Amino acid sequence: MQSAARMRLRICVVAGLGWALSGPLNAQTAVQLPAITVYSPRVANQDPVAGYVMPVSALRYEPRVDLQTRSLAEGQADVTIRGGIFENTGFRIGAVTVTDPQTGHYLAELPIAPPMLGAPEVLTGADLAAAVTNATVGAISYGWRRIRNGGDAQGGGGPHGLWQGELYQAASAPVPRLGATVGVDVDVAHSESNGPIALADHRFDRFNARLQVTRGNAQTDFFAGYQAKFFGWPNLYTPFNSAESDSLQTMLVAANHRVDLGDGNFVEAGVYERRNKDDYSFNRFAPLGPAHPYQHTTWQNGAAAALRQEVGLFTLTVRGEVLGDFLKSTSLTAGRYHSRTLTKLAVIPERDWTAPSGTRTILKLGATYDGSNRDGAAVSPVASLERQFSSALIRRIYASYAQTTQEPTYTALNSSATSGLFRGNPNLGRETSRNLEIGGEGALARWAVEGAAFVRRDDSLVDWTFQRGVIARTANAVDVDTAGVELVARRSWSAVDVTLGYTILAKHPDYRGARVDASFYALNYARQRLTAAATVRLGHGLELRIDNDARIQAPNLLRMSGGNRAWLTSVGLGFRPAAWPRVELTAQIDNLWNSPFEEIPAVPPAPREWSMGASYVW
Repeated sequence: MQSAARMRLRICVVAGLGWALSGPLNAQTAVQLPAITVYSPRVANQDPVAGYVMPVSALRYEPRVDLQTRSLAEGQADVTIRGGIFENTGFRIGAVTVTDPQTGHYLAELPIAPPMLGAPEVLTGADLAAAVTNATVGAISYGWRRIRNGGDAQGGGGPHGLWQGELYQAASAPVPRLGATVGVDVDVAHSESNGPIALADHRFDRFNARLQVTRGNAQTDFFAGYQAKFFGWPNLYTPFNSAESDSLQTMLVAANHRVDLGDGNFVEAGVYERRNKDDYSFNRFAPLGPAHPYQHTTWQNGAAAALRQEVGLFTLTVRGEVLGDFLKSTSLTAGRYHSRTLTKLAVIPERDWTAPSGTRTILKLGATYDGSNRDGAAVSPVASLERQFSSALIRRIYASYAQTTQEPTYTALNSSATSGLFRGNPNLGRETSRNLEIGGEGALARWAVEGAAFVRRDDSLVDWTFQRGVIARTANAVDVDTAGVELVARRSWSAVDVTLGYTILAKHPDYRGARVDASFYALNYARQRLTAAATVRLGHGLELRIDNDARIQAPNLLRMSGGNRAWLTSVGLGFRPAAWPRVELTAQIDNLWNSPFEEIPAVPPAPREWSMGASYVW
């Protein structure tokens, strides 16, 4: 168990995952596997060093996502977009929005094997307003991937008793009586380690099963997943040098049906239920009882339906969603309620015109409605103007304005306002975000380039703040003005793929007179961030994969080490022997420079880690 060379046996991908992770093989070792992008195509190392792969794994070096991790990303990570915080972000799986009503820290607890999902899409602005419920800044959207016959076995290990394994198998066949193809895929995954520092151990387990029925352009998925995670980390959520740990058990069942009608038109509907049990320990060695008070269970049910279809001279997009949640907790008991219902309706007509030159103009003018049985409702405008060109230099330019709203989580609403480690406010209300941006896509010197400049106003954003003399963090409403620019460029050569990303942000907060000495989240952002990913095919079956994240962080007095500048690098090497083209041997190092930078203030960073592994695809 302790051997650094222990092989992981992770069987997790449909036929073709090895191809997708490692890029095209050279001609001498080519295997005719489907060229599928399984995770983000803009990230080189898409498997983690420690822990099995999760949907959050490929987001760490995603140019448009700033993943702020505690311990390893697969343990706990805050998903932030465009300078927002972990609770401004949403996840959409198929038709439905999957959120965590207790705290956005558990937003990424999705017990789904990534090979079952398509590549992630980052939604912001008008796209976010039309497609997601209860998220104000951005969302990660996944579709359900079609099942293919085959499987993949991978496994590996490293120091500190690290070993990990995963098993995935998929099968599909036509059923003439149904006039359809029926497929089934299953996944089992496990990871454990003593941790790279003291009291930083983890143990993860995941079980998935899916049934899929496809007829032409129609696809129906039935999914069930369960994941159990235990992980420890000093100062996991508080800066008091305590041996903290978190134990999570997440269950998700979902059904989704989608029909693609052509020309971007579709019909999609889905339902789901998610249960998340959380047992957080400020002191993991304290006995159960009064000294072990942070135990919570949340249930969330959701149903959504969306349609995009031509109606006369217009194309109409309509989406409706209902989310219901319920909280049972030993400590989140000070608020006004422990259950609620959220509703959303988006109606967005669009009209397009095509000029003789081939230039196409698209105008969207619509609105969304957000309601809650615990708070007032909001009607929000959505508007965008886009021009698409036949020119290879400029593909499209656009301008958009959108307003989005959301309700706070139970940790902010129901924590005691006068005692405890986390102090809430039952009077926190609906948060509102207004986003104005311009952007475009095109080509420059054979680089595919996309970018956007935006200004955003967040009103009543719920932030967690620090005040000298108060041994707790407090939920405070803050108004924040954010301005930023995002740029992403990609290019491929015969032997090299490169993706570059750059983001610059500026923020101006107003805490409405509340005394705030530091912010854990709203003011924890990169003023400038550069990402660089490269996949280099060296020949003879060798492939080098490099991810970089260089940043200048806004100053924060809570940050204890690493300063405000950081350069984080992950390096991986893959080898496919000519004699066994379906086998890949891998070695990977994370935090190559052993940076002491704290991604979340006062939380110790993970030191340099490495692992080795192997995979077999069939």
